[in-house]
Amino acid sequence: MAIKVHGPAMSPAVMRVIATLKEKDLDFELVPVNMQTGDHKKEPFISLNPFGQVPAFEDGDLKLFESRAITQYIAHTYADKGNQLLANDPKKMAIMSIWMEVESQKFDPVASKLSFEIAIKPLLGMVTDDAAVAENEEKLGKVLDVYESRLKDSKYLGGDSFTLADLHHAPVMHYLMGTKVKSLFDARPHVSAWCADILARPAWAKALELHKQ
Repeated sequence: MAIKVHGPAMSPAVMRVIATLKEKDLDFELVPVNMQTGDHKKEPFISLNPFGQVPAFEDGDLKLFESRAITQYIAHTYADKGNQLLANDPKKMAIMSIWMEVESQKFDPVASKLSFEIAIKPLLGMVTDDAAVAENEEKLGKVLDVYESRLKDSKYLGGDSFTLADLHHAPVMHYLMGTKVKSLFDARPHVSAWCADILARPAWAKALELHKQ
């Protein structure tokens, strides 16, 4: 049975999974979920993810949800395919895990809020909350200061090699690059170089092709 990813390609969480599959050069089926009509909150989708959020994922009889758990499953299960996305010893894996946690706990909450306010709301005809933008720009700047310090000593967050710790940033970072928030990345040279590296990866370009369709 083919790998299936359920959700719209424009969703950052769905894009996170698609990018991982592209890095691994794996075939999969993208199953559309119409979130505007609430299909993610009812059957059959709700049986795949009881929280009613995208993505949901199937690999044979295995059903998963939560994008970061899915990417880890893919990277471990298909370690011999495509590009290696995991650290290769326990100490390096621990460092990688730290930065995966930092992405989910420190970077994503503020970056996603900014992306919603200044990239998504205008598309939906909604009014941007300028106060929320200012507050979260300040918060993101402080997070990126920590990243700048880390990336002075290491090409990637987890070490010398690209891993899931870096890949997990790509979808929201992609959205922010088209907004004024790009200046926060550009102002930090190591962060800027890291960001350009991640978004220039061939697998990310392939993931974006699905997004454009």
